[in-house]
Amino acid sequence: MSVRISLWLCGLLTLATAGTVSAAGKATSGDIFPYTVSATTLANGLKVVVIPYDSPGTVAYYLVVRTGSRDEVEAGHSGFAHFFEHMMFRGTEKYPEEKYNDILKKMGADSNASTADDATTYHIVGPSSELATMMDMESDRFKNLKYSEDAFRTESLAVLGEYNKGVSNPVQPMFEKLRDLAYEKHTYKHTTIGFVADIKAMPAYYDYSRQFFNRFYRPENVVLLVVGDVQPQKVFDLAKQYYGDWKPGYKAPAIVAEPQQQEKKTGHLDWPNPTRPYLFLGYHMPAFSTRTVDSAALDMIGDLLFSESAPLYQELVVNKQWVDFIQGGTNDNRDPNLFIVLARVKSEDLMPKVKETVDRYLQQLATQPVDPQRLARTKSHERYDFALGLDTPGKVAAQVAEVLSQSGDVQDINRRFMQFEKVTPADVQRLARATFQSRNETEVTLSHPAGAPAKPAPGGAHE
Repeated sequence: MSVRISLWLCGLLTLATAGTVSAAGKATSGDIFPYTVSATTLANGLKVVVIPYDSPGTVAYYLVVRTGSRDEVEAGHSGFAHFFEHMMFRGTEKYPEEKYNDILKKMGADSNASTADDATTYHIVGPSSELATMMDMESDRFKNLKYSEDAFRTESLAVLGEYNKGVSNPVQPMFEKLRDLAYEKHTYKHTTIGFVADIKAMPAYYDYSRQFFNRFYRPENVVLLVVGDVQPQKVFDLAKQYYGDWKPGYKAPAIVAEPQQQEKKTGHLDWPNPTRPYLFLGYHMPAFSTRTVDSAALDMIGDLLFSESAPLYQELVVNKQWVDFIQGGTNDNRDPNLFIVLARVKSEDLMPKVKETVDRYLQQLATQPVDPQRLARTKSHERYDFALGLDTPGKVAAQVAEVLSQSGDVQDINRRFMQFEKVTPADVQRLARATFQSRNETEVTLSHPAGAPAKPAPGGAHE
């Protein structure tokens, strides 16, 4: 789990109407995202975004399905978005699994996928000369995925194995517990992989899995993104050829809004094996938006508190050496999520002191204006750190894909950094005061009970 800013590059474009092409135009001076973006929307609703990039012979090919664990609204059925990240590699009649993998190997391409709260993303980075082959293979599995009940059960057991491996690290069950406590109604209550009880029950839900796929894997809910050595019109023509007959039918889920938290929530996990204690904190915060400075200010608060030069980090890690590490910040989400703080503490007796120190710095931001020069340095760091990361077509595509999963508008990349420039010390103070309230806090701790024998690692929340 990363709690660094993950800029969901919500887009350099306003997507065109069905069947038309739009060029978002070249970047203007002051824009953080320097590339020209072209886009079209096919008649069936599939959005196609193309970004030419100076990478001779190489292209990044991304498919962003705007469905993640957020969309798992039916009780007892968490984990299915992540399940299809696995199942989509099982192959089709035209491209069985072995044939699909053999073609990728022959073209020297890298292929993978990932699932998050708000989206599932599939990507290939390979030779631009094989773009038509990528189109053929990827459109086929999105349109024609088929699997037997036996294959479904096998893959669902593989997901359970992945879960069991993950909870061997103390952070995953702590994150599960934090989410489970912090949320009452919203689907962010469960993590991406799902509640363990639901994963264990998954093999019995073959018919439900087919319904899930047919509901969410539809062209209106997907964005095709191509970055690299390409010509936009060629990509649009190929997309129409290979995806044009994909039938629409997306059905959006009814996601319940989370009510305001009214009191502090706490939880504790006993860890079966010897470990240093952990502290995990979560504070409800607004959803990602570029309409105001709020999201940008919260991102900057993460840096002001937890960068290696920050006073809080210096006190706890460098000077007093009370913690092995401390990190914190935001993840941008379509719906209101949590500002996270995570620390591993040197000993149990230091836990209250570490918590008191964190609270002191949080309240300091809420009650005292941050030094304007320090704020300016933080803004500069954010800008150059982002710009320096755009050094391969895959990295550019990954950033844009994250934004497309949020708002669908690539221009939000530039809007976000425009909001960064507007953030004032008063904005930082206002957001810190609104966020770091006791009633808005969820705290989870983990430790190994003194003298307890070692045991197998536990399951997670809702076991």
